[in-house]
Amino acid sequence: MTLVKATIRSTTGDASLACAFNPNEYSISTGAEWRATPVAGAATAPTPEFVGTKARTLRMKLLFDAWAVGADDVSSYVDQLIDWTNPSANSIAQDQPSPPILAFTWGQNATFDAYLATVDAQYTMFSPEGKPLRANVTVTLVEVPNEPGRQNPTSGGRPGHRTALVAAGDSLHSIAFREYGHPRLWRGIAASNGIDDPLRVSIGSLLLIPPREEAERLS
Repeated sequence: MTLVKATIRSTTGDASLACAFNPNEYSISTGAEWRATPVAGAATAPTPEFVGTKARTLRMKLLFDAWAVGADDVSSYVDQLIDWTNPSANSIAQDQPSPPILAFTWGQNATFDAYLATVDAQYTMFSPEGKPLRANVTVTLVEVPNEPGRQNPTSGGRPGHRTALVAAGDSLHSIAFREYGHPRLWRGIAASNGIDDPLRVSIGSLLLIPPREEAERLS
């Protein structure tokens, strides 16, 4: 029995991409975020506090071959992946610019909704005219929750608020994705933390995460 081809599609239904050949493998990673604040003069290590579960990350290498699908070249496939890292036309029209949410499906292995974090394309075969005929593309998809994160009170925070620790690779947009399911609400997080420049958030910073209603109001 032939395995159904792996596909990546926009959850809004306006675009999809099928692989010429199925990936040999893919990996999923996640983890738990803990915070431990050292105390001066303490004889032992501080007790860690659970902050939250990290978003799942899906990594895989896709192969596109023009000859296998009867196409002139594979540039359109790579361009589609790159385009998915940019705000969609519909989100811009609604004044809420954000890239589309995607779903990866391979046979019965449907996975979580995610945003496309990285695209790394390597062209390996060309026509006499220089058209790319084959490409190996490594992609990274990061989970987007289907429902807003629960607002658990955290010691030291305002009622209805929780905190999030900024890890390597995080941005206000990705944190808003993780907490609320939409990147546009980053402005609410920024306003709650007095952040003027969203690009200058240090790794290890502890951010106050407001309830969704407040984040929407501040955004």
